[in-house]
Amino acid sequence: MSPAAQVTLTARRSARLVTWARAWRAGLVSFDEILDDLTAEEEQHVRDLPGQWREEVELREALPALAKLHPDEIRLVLPVPGDPRGLPGPGPFTSHALVAGEGVVASRLGLVPEARQHTSGSGDTFTTLLWRAFELPEAPPGLHQPGVREADAALSQALTEATTRLVRLDVAQWRPELAGALAALRKPDAETDLPPGYDPRARRLYARASVLDRVLTLAGQAAPGGALNSFEAQQRDEALRPLAAACRNALVAACNAPFEA
Repeated sequence: MSPAAQVTLTARRSARLVTWARAWRAGLVSFDEILDDLTAEEEQHVRDLPGQWREEVELREALPALAKLHPDEIRLVLPVPGDPRGLPGPGPFTSHALVAGEGVVASRLGLVPEARQHTSGSGDTFTTLLWRAFELPEAPPGLHQPGVREADAALSQALTEATTRLVRLDVAQWRPELAGALAALRKPDAETDLPPGYDPRARRLYARASVLDRVLTLAGQAAPGGALNSFEAQQRDEALRPLAAACRNALVAACNAPFEA
């Protein structure tokens, strides 16, 4: 499998938790279904959960903390320095979410994912996921965010502009797999793995933005062999910055979209 294909397979963990937790609280999936989806590929634990006497518990034991919440109280946030939208203000959760670039706001509970790498006795490496929990002073106000339609249009425009600029920068010279992945996004797969409850437009936007999010992760890595000089790297970053912002907004809009009536 090519690097571009590999990078498209991993969705943001906070997006997975938010969408499945919202579907669960709406009564559209069972408790076992949400656990099966979230823990199918990696073991997950939660640390410092308010009201829990143990320092760290399995995700199964932590999810009941969301049992009384309305789906709209569970939201995805994808903050970056300079764009802290959705965060509750200064505090430990905000600091950790900014470092991670993602988080979950569930009323007065904040969760931030942290991947942990392990090596077995035989030398095999594997990943487990730790959610760091933070009690918020109060539930953050509702996030003012673009609707799915608006976010979709903004993403299309940003993708067109970024593709044009990257072609001029001869992106294929330093990231051929990125150039191919960007071209493939012009006809994204309509299939998506969002749980029940989301309308077709939100599903399409999520599928498209998730692929693009992985491509941007690839683009942010150093070019093989140090092919980029500082000027080229600056040009690349300037071309991708508006696209990254549009992608974050698209993911947030799709994951936090109201469910179908």
